[in-house]
Amino acid sequence: MSNPILQLLVLAGIAIFLILRLKNVLGTRDGFEPPKVEDPAPTTTPARFEVIDGTGGEQDHDILDHVDAGSPAAAALAEMKRIEPDFAVGEFLGGARQAYEMILMAFENGDITDVRPFLAPPVADAFQSVIDQRAAAGQTVEAQYLGTRETTLAGAEFDRATGEAEVSVRFLAQLIVATRDAEGNVIDGDPKAARKQKDTWTFARRMGSDDPNWQLVATG
Repeated sequence: MSNPILQLLVLAGIAIFLILRLKNVLGTRDGFEPPKVEDPAPTTTPARFEVIDGTGGEQDHDILDHVDAGSPAAAALAEMKRIEPDFAVGEFLGGARQAYEMILMAFENGDITDVRPFLAPPVADAFQSVIDQRAAAGQTVEAQYLGTRETTLAGAEFDRATGEAEVSVRFLAQLIVATRDAEGNVIDGDPKAARKQKDTWTFARRMGSDDPNWQLVATG
């Protein structure tokens, strides 16, 4: 074998060796592989208040998520938060939803003892009157709460002179309710069918007081 051919074979062998080594070290790619990008620096959570115009006006999203800007309800809620900065409309509505279910089921089950502290005296008296009338007639109520489908703020008022706040909440619930007479016959409702129930309840409390509980002062 001539010397030039031998040199060519040696060079070819070296080239194949280097290609195989590079393949083992670098690996192979199938299709498009995006370049690696380092995670950006974490951003801070934006404040609940943000400047909305060049004059320094501020917008409270906790309020305006539930009522229109410039409305009497928005002004009343802002006054409540001025006295109690920790007051949050969203959290209040969550508590109102829980209170609605608890109070409504206590009424339907005929015993409002546990929820009476959350009822203004006139409301408690009205509820108890209906419960007593049912008992006197030998009627019983079967009730099952299936859930609250909607909880929306219907209105808000604030009295600067007294610090008294009132917030009205509209509920849309789904439940099964049936009233039976003394013989066990269904006289109202359906024990097998769910029904929708709409209520607007008004809760009141003196802002700045030591008692954090709101009371139900009106139903509709």
